[in-house]
Amino acid sequence: MEGASTATDTPALGLEAGGGQAISTSSTDNHHSPLPDHSSSDNGEGEKNLHHSPLPDHTSSDNGEGRKNLTDDHRPPLPGHIGSDNGEGEKNLTDDHFSPLPDHTSSDNGGGKKNLTYDHHSPLPGHIGSDNGETEKNLTEDDHSPLPVLTSSDNGENERNLADDHHSSLPVHTSSDSGQGKRNLTDDQHSPLPDYISSDNGEGKKNPTEDYHSPLQDSISNNNGGEENNGTDGHHPPLPGHISSDNGGDEQDQTESYYSLLLDFSSDNGEEEMNLTESHHFPLPDLIKSDDGEEEKNPTEDHHSPLPDHISSEEEKNLTEDLHSPSPDHISSEEEKNLTEDLHFPLPDHISSDNRGEEKNLLSRANTWRFMPEVKAIQERSQRDQLKARKLGITWKNLTVKGVGAEAAFNENVLSQFNIPQMIKGSRSAPPLKSILENSSGCVRPGEMLLVLGRPGSGCTSLLKILANRRQGFAEVEGDVSFGSMNPKEAEQYRGQIVINTEEEVFFPTLTVGQTIDFATRMKVPFHLPSTMGKGIEFQKEHRTFLLNSMGIAYTEDTKVGDEFIRGVSGGERKRVSIIETLATRASTFCWDNSTRGLDASNALEFTRAIRAMTDTLGLASIVSIYQAGNGIYGLFDKVLVLDQGKQIYYGPMEKARPFMENLGFMCDDSANVGDFLTGVNVPTERRIREGYQDRFPRTAEEIRKEYEKSAIRADMWVELEYPNTAEARINTDHFKEAVSFEKHRALSKNSPLTTSFAVQLKVCVIRQYQIVAGDKPTFALQQVSTLIQALVAGSLFYGAPNNSSGLFSKSGSIFFALLYNSLTALSQVTDSFAGRPVLAKHKSFAFYHPAAFCLAQIVADIPISLFQSTQFCIILYFLTGLRPEAGAFFTFLAIIFTLAMCMVSVFRAIGAAFPTFDDANKLSGLWFSAVVIYTGFFISKTQMHPWFVWIYWINPLAYGFEALLSNEFHGKVIDCVNNNLIPNGFGYSDVAYQSCAGVRGAVQGASFVTGEQYLSALSYSHSHVWRNFGILWAWWALFVGITIFFTSNWEPVASKKGFLLIPRENTNKTQRLIQDDAESQAKEKFQWLPSGSATPQSMDNSHIDTQLIRNTSVFTWKNLTYTVKTPNGDRVLLDKVNGFVKPGMLGALMGSSGAGKTTLLDVLAQRKTVGTIRGSILVDGRELPVSFQRSAGYCEQLDIHEPLATVREALEFSALLRQSRATPREEKIRYVNTIVSLLEMQDIEHTLIGKVGAGLSIEQRKRLTIGVELVAKPSILIFLDEPTSGLDGQAAFNTVRFLRKLSGVGQAVLVTIHQPSASLFAQFDTLLLLAAGGKTVYSGAIGKNAQTIKDYFARYGAPCPVGANPAEHMIDVVSGSSSQGKDWNQIWLESPEHEAFMMELDNIIEEATAKPLGTKDDGQAFATPLWEQCKLVTQRMNLALYRNTDYVNNKFALHAGSALFNGFSFWMIGDSVSDLQLKLFTIFNFIFVAPGVINQLQPLFIERRDIYEFREKKSKMYSWIAFVTGLIVSEIPYLCICAALYFLPWYYTVGFPNDSNKAGAFFFVMLCYEFIYTGIGQFVAAYAPNAVFASLVNPIVITVLVSFCGVLVPYAQIQEFWRYWLYYLDPFQYLMGSLLVFSVFDAKVECTSQEFALFDTPNGGNETCAQYLASYLAGPLGRGANLVNPDDTSACRVCQYGRGSDYLATLNLGEYNSGWRDAGIVVIFALSSYVMVYVLMKLRTKASKRAEK
Repeated sequence: MEGASTATDTPALGLEAGGGQAISTSSTDNHHSPLPDHSSSDNGEGEKNLHHSPLPDHTSSDNGEGRKNLTDDHRPPLPGHIGSDNGEGEKNLTDDHFSPLPDHTSSDNGGGKKNLTYDHHSPLPGHIGSDNGETEKNLTEDDHSPLPVLTSSDNGENERNLADDHHSSLPVHTSSDSGQGKRNLTDDQHSPLPDYISSDNGEGKKNPTEDYHSPLQDSISNNNGGEENNGTDGHHPPLPGHISSDNGGDEQDQTESYYSLLLDFSSDNGEEEMNLTESHHFPLPDLIKSDDGEEEKNPTEDHHSPLPDHISSEEEKNLTEDLHSPSPDHISSEEEKNLTEDLHFPLPDHISSDNRGEEKNLLSRANTWRFMPEVKAIQERSQRDQLKARKLGITWKNLTVKGVGAEAAFNENVLSQFNIPQMIKGSRSAPPLKSILENSSGCVRPGEMLLVLGRPGSGCTSLLKILANRRQGFAEVEGDVSFGSMNPKEAEQYRGQIVINTEEEVFFPTLTVGQTIDFATRMKVPFHLPSTMGKGIEFQKEHRTFLLNSMGIAYTEDTKVGDEFIRGVSGGERKRVSIIETLATRASTFCWDNSTRGLDASNALEFTRAIRAMTDTLGLASIVSIYQAGNGIYGLFDKVLVLDQGKQIYYGPMEKARPFMENLGFMCDDSANVGDFLTGVNVPTERRIREGYQDRFPRTAEEIRKEYEKSAIRADMWVELEYPNTAEARINTDHFKEAVSFEKHRALSKNSPLTTSFAVQLKVCVIRQYQIVAGDKPTFALQQVSTLIQALVAGSLFYGAPNNSSGLFSKSGSIFFALLYNSLTALSQVTDSFAGRPVLAKHKSFAFYHPAAFCLAQIVADIPISLFQSTQFCIILYFLTGLRPEAGAFFTFLAIIFTLAMCMVSVFRAIGAAFPTFDDANKLSGLWFSAVVIYTGFFISKTQMHPWFVWIYWINPLAYGFEALLSNEFHGKVIDCVNNNLIPNGFGYSDVAYQSCAGVRGAVQGASFVTGEQYLSALSYSHSHVWRNFGILWAWWALFVGITIFFTSNWEPVASKKGFLLIPRENTNKTQRLIQDDAESQAKEKFQWLPSGSATPQSMDNSHIDTQLIRNTSVFTWKNLTYTVKTPNGDRVLLDKVNGFVKPGMLGALMGSSGAGKTTLLDVLAQRKTVGTIRGSILVDGRELPVSFQRSAGYCEQLDIHEPLATVREALEFSALLRQSRATPREEKIRYVNTIVSLLEMQDIEHTLIGKVGAGLSIEQRKRLTIGVELVAKPSILIFLDEPTSGLDGQAAFNTVRFLRKLSGVGQAVLVTIHQPSASLFAQFDTLLLLAAGGKTVYSGAIGKNAQTIKDYFARYGAPCPVGANPAEHMIDVVSGSSSQGKDWNQIWLESPEHEAFMMELDNIIEEATAKPLGTKDDGQAFATPLWEQCKLVTQRMNLALYRNTDYVNNKFALHAGSALFNGFSFWMIGDSVSDLQLKLFTIFNFIFVAPGVINQLQPLFIERRDIYEFREKKSKMYSWIAFVTGLIVSEIPYLCICAALYFLPWYYTVGFPNDSNKAGAFFFVMLCYEFIYTGIGQFVAAYAPNAVFASLVNPIVITVLVSFCGVLVPYAQIQEFWRYWLYYLDPFQYLMGSLLVFSVFDAKVECTSQEFALFDTPNGGNETCAQYLASYLAGPLGRGANLVNPDDTSACRVCQYGRGSDYLATLNLGEYNSGWRDAGIVVIFALSSYVMVYVLMKLRTKASKRAEK
């Protein structure tokens, strides 16, 4: 592997030679030895002897003799140039350990001799050349020695012999023009021999003997000589390609060659012989060529010795016994350098020759990738600009990772969570730690690719995260990890260069693909641009275009990325967007975690080729974990690491992994994926044991690891772990740091991981923010329209407020409403914050931008939007209310409202940023909202606030805004007292000298007016505070923005428990833990569908289960099926005249490239589409689809959507009870569930919660459950499965399909879409429907045994499947990949005889089925069970789910109890004064505001359940939408009753309401009804809202309208007539307030304080008593409720506004006590009607499925 790496980093430079004599290279007893590069001599004689030795680069001599001798040299790298022009140069390297020898050793006019002996583990690259002399190369006893590249001679003889060479790679071309070439490779097993071996004027002969699994690539051709190809003693030898001869004989013999592949060896005029015997896994790279001479190469006993680079000599140099000694790149001819005992020497980048022609041959297994020239051009441009290489590499040693958690955990329920003894017991014990990885070690050097294999739960993802330096979320990480020569702490500042592409695809779904990639590439434009570019935009566009083209998705540029709920690109295309975004980082080290998931075979291979090409060319280090890696993908890697249950059971060269396992006794089928074989060796029911090993093979991961640790492979790999300590690593790291610093903007700090300046980050983030807004136009439009509506409604509500005491409350209410509305709209930021958090976390890890740029970009984007909203809102509200008509006052009002809107948005963003979970953030946001509303100063004036909570006033932005706006309005005004604020008043009372203001704050007793300053002063306000408060608001804004940035910058996942099962506490006694034992050690093997193993269930063989499985007798057909959807660019055809059928007992595969329409076709066939137009016919038994079709056909969705808080058994029983026929007894349905549980081998987990991935069932178990849920329904027509193997490892995928094979075997019809099937998996299917882009059919029909039928079809049209290739991968590649040849395969199919035959068969099937009676009985019912039964079952499931959802329930309880205590203690023991009446009004009014927080919490849960229903259960006709709504409503009722009690008890008695049980009971009843009202409101908004964010934006509209017209903010008498006579009476809050006020205030006695009395004298100089003077007033409507306390006095009359609470309530349109019960009854009606609205809106949202039109 090192040889490959070296060749990649340092392209070989070929030297042309003319007139040379001969070259001989001999290498015997060579094991694991690739031979590199060129050996040439010009005018002398050269001899080379290499024993255990790496020979790099060029050794050349022009007019003399050159000789090199390297002895006892262990892995010696020798860098630099060694050159001599007119003398003799000799190089001797003795006892040199681990030294690579790079660069050139050349001699022009002298003799040079080189001898390398006893060299172990040495790379020998580069060229050794001679023009007019003879060079001999002998490599003996060289272990593990790859010898790459070229050996050339013009006029000599060429011979190559490789004997006893095991697992050895030999290079590429061996050519001779006028001589004879001979190649002998013996004892070679598993040996790929690539490229060309050619001879022009000689004879070529090839003999591969006893060659196992040996692909020999390319062609062997002879133009003027004879050619013979003989392969003997080989087993099962496929020899593809061509062996041709123009002027000679051509013979090919293939005997006993075990899976060997010979390709393209050519000879023109010479003779060539190749003998490969007993060679194991032997790749032969690069070129060995001769023009006019003879060449011989014999590598013997050479084990894995890479020979790097070029050796050029101008004088003699001696490097001996050089250990760990850094040496410069060039060693000049002026001096001699002696480097002794040098270990792990760095290999220099470039090797050049001044006086020879150069040939660059970049070794890469991805040279065929179509974008390789572009990658090379990028690298060459960097070299021209003399940029430092960003090569790093990763090394880890004894890495152990632990997480918090165990195999299982208990899920507490609402009651069990209060088990105090259990809580105490749990708190005393530390949380258990679970080992995720144990003692893993490895090294990935620059230019290398490592494949990490393991089954789900083996620790692959954890390993990749640690290697990407992402340590958050793990409890303990032990061991050493080095990035180059840096430790993890040092590497943190380079996080943008060490990146990981996770399995999750996290994007802003409303952005287009182009916008997403635009953003990523803009953030990585280097400060110093390439010399060919003048502007950063040029670099960005070039990078962006290259990335989109490289992954083949440029056509999706204007399509939204989308997600599960927003339509966008397909799943495979979205995965490629994720890959491109990762590549846009331009990192040095990439970790790819299952990045081929969702890609078809062709795209998966193309992705791996792309990574290979970039790794080779740019010197990247790439670590990839892949499930179901095909052999084409597997062969592109250098090394493989296999994990099993966290144990590293193999790490080493890719080509040695299979032999290692086979030597332990495991057997790998020829057709199997090697990757699947490696991960299956520890799965008892998967592994196959070789004959004679049954009693001694390693049975567990620990035993395999022990065998590995004793192996030579492990010893070789252990040596590599010293890489971080080498000079190479240090130099690479220094260059890396310089290169990263050079690209970084100069304004950034030295330690910044970012690339672009903060200004650029902010600019690009702002642009993206506007794109997000533009992409979600409905939400944006809703915001603007709702603001306009609210302003008009509020303006009309407060319309024309008078400039007297009657207008004081209205104008204050208008100002408070402006503040309240902006607070309510800002509340949605909490929900929004969590929606964008995953994307920000990903981009932070990519070092795209500082989180501050994201936060500030949101603000910058908010400014114009908020300014526009505030302006339209203020213009309408301000002038309709009749506030101060002055420009200065208006703009002050606008400025403060805008500032406050910005401030409140920042408050709730800060709350969202500060908490790890939405529930936690929602608790605080609800409590904070209640607090700021109460302590604004409108409900409780500052002078009335209790000291224990007055501090809230000082930290409340609303309070500062309210003071500023009130001061702005009333400053400098004189406010006359009118109506009931002026006593006495009315006819006969016109003299202000004998009148006095009452109930007006700040009014002087005896005065008939109050000044604005007096009013403000009474509230502790001052006009001088207006601009002070304006500044304070901006200060609060800055503080909360800072808090947001701080928490956003420090977001880290907590050390969470992952990968465990969840057991409901109530199921403790039913659940047993699995004890996993090795099956071979037991009498009976047991199959387990758990992370540790998968296989075919033994119970599948039980005949009694076979008899219970339902048989299908119906034939399902579709003909000329077309599906069209409307897009902004016009109609788009997704399916184009597709035909097909599925018969009983048939397992059909539906395949195609990503985006071809596979899932679309399944959705159309299963009647799951609700939009678009479907044309064509879909028939069952030749007839139209029955009403019961959707429930009679099983459909397993790709996404595995389930109720997370149900157990496995509950989910299965739920499906069985609802979907099996109503005629089937319940007991029989349950028995069938038991059958399926046994069939799926889920007995051990049937009582565990489904949960979510990581905390609950694994991906595989969830997939199995998805299939089970459909099976228990006894589908009578067929089963559809959409990518059931996606995300599974190879064994699980094969077992899943084998399970489906079993179902079809008992008569079930099954149609499956599938990605990346292995050859063995593909062979399980009977028929194939292959689609190309646009939903066009490419093939439809039988697959044939071993896929022979379909192979023959494609071969007939010019696309034969190569021997040994996976036919499934080949087909996809031919149809849509690199092998498409530009053909229209759809047209070829339509014109083929197969199509004609298929259509005839389809017509016959339809005709025969029509003539027969229906195979499926249709009961004419859309649903299997009656509606009442549906409601019972759904309600039962919802009840259980809520009972187990402690987070949701606790949040609801905490919000009520917290709000109640806060409300109660804020209005502590309200008195009996006039102002206290208003406090009683406001404390009740404040109770209303418990709703927004709870609604914001319940809506996401409602929408999550609605999505489960709509995406799976509705489409399968499991139950009606009526049952769904009923279940949701009923399940909430018990908790709402508790919530009402939790609010009532801490609040009612705390504020001092009546203790009379009649009143208290009535009060509680109305409170309970309100719980139902707001829950119904929240649910009906959620029922129709497309998503939770949209719902959170609708809430403020509904809440503010209801609050505005309930008679509190504007008394009934002052509400405009337009609203008063309809909306006031339709407002449930009006009746709520009325009934609560009557029950709590009606009988209360009012006692005015001294300041509240109206104080005045009688007009007749004391001759008239107060009672006499006020007689007519007290009898009139204005004074009827007033209380004269001193009727007999003749002066200083004291009148209290109200005598009893009923007098006050009369002003609120509540004149009688009975009106309380009337209003309570109406509240009940509104509670019921709110639930009716849930049904109505759910019905409006529910769309019927589209059916095919003729």
